[in-house]
Amino acid sequence: MKATIRDVARLAEVSISTVSRVMNAPETVVASKRDRVLEAIRQLQYQPNAFARGLIYKKSFTLGLLIPDIENLYYAGIIRGMQDACNKLGYSLMISNTDRDQERMLAYIDAFHEKQVDGIVLASDRLYPEYHERLTRCRIPFVLLSTHSDEHEVPSIEVDDEAAAYDAVKFLIDLGHREIGMIGFSHHDSIAGPPRYAGFVRALAETGLEDNAGRVKNANHRFEEAYQAAHELFTAYPSLTAVFCVADEFAMGTISYLKDRNILVPGQVSVIGFDNLRMAGMFIPKLTTIAQPIYELGYRAAEKLHELLTTGKVEVLREKMPHRLIVRESSRERGAP
Repeated sequence: MKATIRDVARLAEVSISTVSRVMNAPETVVASKRDRVLEAIRQLQYQPNAFARGLIYKKSFTLGLLIPDIENLYYAGIIRGMQDACNKLGYSLMISNTDRDQERMLAYIDAFHEKQVDGIVLASDRLYPEYHERLTRCRIPFVLLSTHSDEHEVPSIEVDDEAAAYDAVKFLIDLGHREIGMIGFSHHDSIAGPPRYAGFVRALAETGLEDNAGRVKNANHRFEEAYQAAHELFTAYPSLTAVFCVADEFAMGTISYLKDRNILVPGQVSVIGFDNLRMAGMFIPKLTTIAQPIYELGYRAAEKLHELLTTGKVEVLREKMPHRLIVRESSRERGAP
């Protein structure tokens, strides 16, 4: 039978409260009693359960993570980073998939509140007034990941989407491409969609290619929808020689469409993605893409939430992490053999 705190107290001949103080504030216990308790813990191989630990600290040592699509490979890296940080910081992690459904999101917030999670990370979704009101009413500290709020002073961690998209399109322009299209995000409440489009437009405007700004078709977060968007894009603009895709899965859908039409990538059309998923280096051709530090974003989100929980504030409210261009096989200089 597993040893209890009562067993430790009996063996060490001290009170249960003394055992608790040895585990949580050992400097408050005289050396003789502390040594007896530690020896009893060793002999009995005692491990305090999470519930008892929570009663002592008035915390659950559990964080919640709300993500919109657990099937999206982007979130695998986010979850891995956050889980590793939680392990280091002494938290458990609860994950819920929202499908960007507002009723489901509110229900999960309520569920996390009932489970007494210490804090929540909300990933890749707009902070609607209903979410903010519910989280505030439940008094749950929270951090935004791969999103931000302009209306509220809420801690957030993300990349600079506008600058990253600009770098992607500028790279295509520097390769000599002048007929450039884009596969963007279609949902009207997208956080990343507008700034990535703004980066696309800024790069075009700086080089006198404003006519390309309307050469955009949109999709949701699925390969199949990107395939259809690529069909619509190239039907409308068959002269395109390069495409900027706002997600690697979109780039894969675009390349698959072009392959099915016997259009060579990068021989005839260069394609650049966004994210640098693990699959980006396995796909054929290997994707040129804008790399987000996906694992680090998840890890830092947990650290940021821990900082908020332990100090009541964060040093950097709206934090930006660096992106970088990864050049692989799906892009080529215009006209190169």
